[in-house]
Amino acid sequence: MRKIQLIFCVAVLVVSCKQTVKKEQASTVTVPSYNYEELAPLLSKKDGKVYIVNFWATWCAPCVKELPAFEKLRAKYQEKNVEVVLVSLDFPSQVDTKLIPFIKKNQLKSQVVLMTDPDQDTWIPKISKNWSGAIPATLIYNSKKSAFYERSFEYDELENELKKFLK
Repeated sequence: MRKIQLIFCVAVLVVSCKQTVKKEQASTVTVPSYNYEELAPLLSKKDGKVYIVNFWATWCAPCVKELPAFEKLRAKYQEKNVEVVLVSLDFPSQVDTKLIPFIKKNQLKSQVVLMTDPDQDTWIPKISKNWSGAIPATLIYNSKKSAFYERSFEYDELENELKKFLK
């Protein structure tokens, strides 16, 4: 009887330790912070991929609503040299309390970076001369062309825009 109790206790400890390690690994989310000069290289890569760069925030309802479309697109096209980058415009002071919990809760797999450059009047027109600064906004580009959209997307619309870059 003591052997059975000992085996049971060891089994419980092993399972408990594995679950703790998995939870710790799953909870490790880091979000790099960029000013415009640090972000700029992500907006002009010429490496044969198509990049979809979405500007969003957790406090923006249309942004949050469209995020599943970007995640679905990432999953479907990641093997076809398509990369999704989600540029959060959340407040830097709320990364730990809002942004990281949001990423975990919604299981975002796309690369998420935080834009911390406060000089919006300088960097917004560098991304697109036609951008008023409203979000959501999306830049799609490859080494040959780019397009900027100051609007939200449904999945089918987003996929149709992406296909123009895959030709």
